[in-house]
Amino acid sequence: MDATRDAIESLRPSRSAFDPKSDPLLTTLNKVDRAMNEYIAPIDDICFGLKHSAKVADLAALPAFEDLDPDMMRELMTEAGRFMSEIISPLNRIGDKEGAILVEGQVVLPAGYRQAYDALVEAGWNRVSGAEEYGGAGLPFCIHTTVIEMFSAANMGFAMCTGLSDGAIHAIAAHATPELQKMFLGKLTEGTWTGSMDLTEPHAGSDLGRLRCQANKQADGTYHIKGTKVFISWGDHDLTDNVIHLVLARTSDAPAGSRGISLFIVPKYQVNPDGTSGGDNGVQTVSLEHKMGIRVSPTCVISYGESTPSVGYLIGEENAGLAYMFTMMNRERIFVGNQGLAISERAYQQALEYSRERVQGRAIGDKLGPGEDSIIVDHPDVRRMLIEMKAKIVAMRGLLYATASDSDMANAHPDPAVRLQAEARQALITPIVKAWLSDTGVDVASTALQVHGGVGYVEEIGAAQHYRDARIAPIYEGTNGIQATDLTMRKLRLGDGQVVAAYLDELRAVADGLEAKPALKDTAMGMRTAIDALAEATEWLSLRIGSESQSVAAGSTPYLNLFGTVAAAGAIAKLAIAACEEESGEWSKTFLDSRVTLARFFIQQLLPPAVGLVPSITCGAEGLFELDPAAL
Repeated sequence: MDATRDAIESLRPSRSAFDPKSDPLLTTLNKVDRAMNEYIAPIDDICFGLKHSAKVADLAALPAFEDLDPDMMRELMTEAGRFMSEIISPLNRIGDKEGAILVEGQVVLPAGYRQAYDALVEAGWNRVSGAEEYGGAGLPFCIHTTVIEMFSAANMGFAMCTGLSDGAIHAIAAHATPELQKMFLGKLTEGTWTGSMDLTEPHAGSDLGRLRCQANKQADGTYHIKGTKVFISWGDHDLTDNVIHLVLARTSDAPAGSRGISLFIVPKYQVNPDGTSGGDNGVQTVSLEHKMGIRVSPTCVISYGESTPSVGYLIGEENAGLAYMFTMMNRERIFVGNQGLAISERAYQQALEYSRERVQGRAIGDKLGPGEDSIIVDHPDVRRMLIEMKAKIVAMRGLLYATASDSDMANAHPDPAVRLQAEARQALITPIVKAWLSDTGVDVASTALQVHGGVGYVEEIGAAQHYRDARIAPIYEGTNGIQATDLTMRKLRLGDGQVVAAYLDELRAVADGLEAKPALKDTAMGMRTAIDALAEATEWLSLRIGSESQSVAAGSTPYLNLFGTVAAAGAIAKLAIAACEEESGEWSKTFLDSRVTLARFFIQQLLPPAVGLVPSITCGAEGLFELDPAAL
């Protein structure tokens, strides 16, 4: 307990170092309406998810996390939520209005962002799960996930900065030499430097096998990198004195296609022998994209080696770079799913607040006096939209936290069999977390805008920003169509199909758990019906992988939507069952009853339409190709 408390204390900001009441940042914050920018971390929801979805007590029993005290989670989450609400959230609207700009080759962030980043780093919220040997707090990834949720809800574009650093750290720690780890991990973990992921090229898009960026080996073992990358999130900025790029490139004798890709560390500035940033390393920001949303996140076109050689350091072996990069990409895909949850929470909070204040019309069934109008939260259709958003958010959080906990188990459990099982389950569910949560984030942000009515479509109210910000998540880190194809073509094959079979068995056990609870018993049949539909679709696809690949690909997206909805139903059902059994006294009866009500709503109203996707999954590809492209 003392060690956990020490970890929490190390993450507290030194308020004398950054106090919004005395800092010049206050003048910037006063330019916006604070109410519009308010985010309040849902501490009860987060702590309940940590206990019952992430099962943080089980993690605390592992030797790797022996200093973790589950009883300290509320204090930790409250402190993180306070920081994100007070320091990060007020900058969200400023970032959207002003965005990142390019000034004489240097990306410049709006006023206040440098101070906020310094406060974030000083408080340690960027290094919650970082290795202690490099300055991290050494807490589980699932706890890091909750902090990132709050950061992203407070300011989605800003949170991408540390999210990309986390992925870079993960890849370097897994695959780089001890010398490179020593050279880069300390500064990245502390936040002195940030990381970026440089994959895409103008001609290639998602087809990484076509990339042309060159890596020419030098006598000292380093490489000179030459080429151009596009859509590089946080590829440059003025928050730190160096940016560490993880770049995919080809060596001179590399085979064609994806088998010839290597991964390199390419710092913006050279690294001196003492570990400080040095001179120009030939990494230039050519331009910034002008985007629909997340405008404060600099999306860069980067060139390497045009005026000065760009020195790069090979990670691992040549031609194995794509496999190494997937270590980072899979981490980022969980991060993107987290963004879907976070933007949903932020949009929902604003919609709920508006619905409680906006007076309009007389709600059906509302018993008011003559001439009195209802607040819109009492209109049945508005109430439907709000409970639908809330149910989706609770389900998303449960699915995300469980997947993050699987990552911790896969990395830290002493039993190899348990590690393999957790790793396989995480691999199966990662494309669902990325795609279903990001798609649902767009849906929730759209519904939140709808609650506002006409004023939601007006930029000044702020609801439109959430929708614009959310819309990128289904696109980057592998479009959701790519996630769906990965799920059907690759993940269903894991363990000769035994991994997905085991997951279906877990879901059936959840249905049994529903039946055992009087308040949930009547939802068990609907849950079983949906699981049977998922099993039917899974079998149909599995029998055709390899022999009818086009038909499998045609059904991939509706299959992922079915799988995601059933998995989310299982996640919210587990939370409802836990609420029926919760006796700690940490949560109110109102809160616990709401978990049951939300699960019932999800299973009875949101789950049945997903069952109807089975014909779309199993109809094959013929209907997609009957129409000539010229007639489209």
